[in-house]
Amino acid sequence: MNNWLTISGNLLFTAFIFYLLATIFFAATIRDKKDVQKKQGFSARIGIILTIIGFIAQVGYFITRWIASGHAPVSNLFEYTTFFGMMIILAFIIIHFIYKVNFLGVFALPVALLIIAFASMFPRELSPLVPSLKSHWLYIHVTTAALGEAILAVSFAAGLIYLIKVIDQSRKSKQTFWLEFVLYSLLATLAFVLVTSSFRAVDYQATFELVNDEEATPIEYHMPAIVSPVDTVLIEEEVMAPLFTVPSWMEGENAARKFNTLLWSLSVGLILYGMLRLLLRKRIGAALQPFFKRANADLIDEISYRAVTIGFPVFTLGALIFASIWAQEAWDRFWGWDPKEVWALVTWFFYAAFLHLRLSRGWHGEKSAWLAVIGFAIIMFNLIVVNLIIAGLHSYA
Repeated sequence: MNNWLTISGNLLFTAFIFYLLATIFFAATIRDKKDVQKKQGFSARIGIILTIIGFIAQVGYFITRWIASGHAPVSNLFEYTTFFGMMIILAFIIIHFIYKVNFLGVFALPVALLIIAFASMFPRELSPLVPSLKSHWLYIHVTTAALGEAILAVSFAAGLIYLIKVIDQSRKSKQTFWLEFVLYSLLATLAFVLVTSSFRAVDYQATFELVNDEEATPIEYHMPAIVSPVDTVLIEEEVMAPLFTVPSWMEGENAARKFNTLLWSLSVGLILYGMLRLLLRKRIGAALQPFFKRANADLIDEISYRAVTIGFPVFTLGALIFASIWAQEAWDRFWGWDPKEVWALVTWFFYAAFLHLRLSRGWHGEKSAWLAVIGFAIIMFNLIVVNLIIAGLHSYA
């Protein structure tokens, strides 16, 4: 089993490297006039070949981990998030061959890279399935939901490119503010990877104990504590003392530790954003805009919309219908208003409203692009905040 697990880890790392190299080649297409005119110039061909090789390597990771664990590797946050990243790559490859739009790789691939890097911060050990996860409907529900969200992620990438291209950067406005906020959010995700990796490299540890717990259950932090759990004391004296305690309603498994990680990510992301602003001496959106001046805005808008028309029904099947069947099998009820279920429903209503506004009210172009960006923000909120902070039946994930 250990051999399969080692091979699996190596294949995932290989896939990550190929995706990184592919991103560089797709970025080169922006400056390559021949690539823009022929749509499939040298850089673009190398970029898509590297992407496909990386995808094959990640499929190899998935299969070998399945062999090692004895079940489909979608049962914890590490496995689900890597699968989500793999589905984003699959969705990008399909849409790339349909539309032959090279610059989509400049954002779709980095989003997948961030997702996979984000996954690597969670425990990777194999563990026995809890009873509620021992169901084929779990695999059907999770994989279909991840595929739907991945296709919607491509809509986000296209929408973001559209906004960078069309928003007037010559003056400050609400649009420039929110575009910068979206770009900051991507930097905060990158910050999460950097911060977690850094403190893990130095083996940082701070331990809290519950005040009135006779068993003295320890709660371990692996980065300096900005916030502490409720009713706990810090054991070590030589580490940084927490600045404040989490609210009492934040009772999820290790919720305070996860909230602490979130605060670190947001803070370091803000520092990264400030450094980039100082370096560029302009808004990041303004610095990126010239790279997309030859992009066809109407085509980007079309890709964003088509991705939603495909991703929405797939998401409906996976996150609502198949999820309800699994819930009936696991907990003897179709629907229970668990936080994860509520946010899946919120996501569904949002994209239903997206399609309604697009088809009935004519919300094309910039309005449609903003909706695609907001929709993906809801998906990421469900993935990060609901999983990590809010307690619920899905907290094992």
